[in-house]
Amino acid sequence: MRTNVGLWIDHRKAIIVLLMGNSEEIVHIASEVETQPRRSGDSPLKGDYEPQQVPADDSRQRALVGYLNSYYDTVIASIRTAESLLLLGPGEAKHELNKRLAEQQLGGRVVAVETVDKLTDRQISAKVRDYFAP
Repeated sequence: MRTNVGLWIDHRKAIIVLLMGNSEEIVHIASEVETQPRRSGDSPLKGDYEPQQVPADDSRQRALVGYLNSYYDTVIASIRTAESLLLLGPGEAKHELNKRLAEQQLGGRVVAVETVDKLTDRQISAKVRDYFAP
C-alpha cells in the first residue's frame, strides 16, 4: 500500500499527515527549540550585564543549529517510510528540512514544497488529501 505524507513544519512544531490507502493519521512533533534564548542574570542597572551574562552570538547560533538538527532528525525518522512527501510551511524550516532530506538520500521522495501560512490540523489534512487525490 502506497504511503503519502504531508508535512507542515516550522521551527516550533511539525504536523505530519500520513495517508495509507483510505486511512489517515496525524502526528504532532514539538521542537522545543528556543530561537530567542532568555537572558539570565542581574539587571543592567546593577553593573556590567551584556559582556558577562549573555553568551556570544556564535555560540548561541551553534546551539540553535544543533537543536534544529536534532528536531529535523526526529521528523525524518517519523516520515522515513513515505513514498511521496509534500512539504508545507510558512518559513525556512521546510527548505532546511528538504536540504537535510537530500543529504540523507531521501530528497527524491519530495514531490512539492509549498509556502502556506498557519493552518489547523483539519486544513492541513484536507490540503494533503486534495494534493494526493487520484
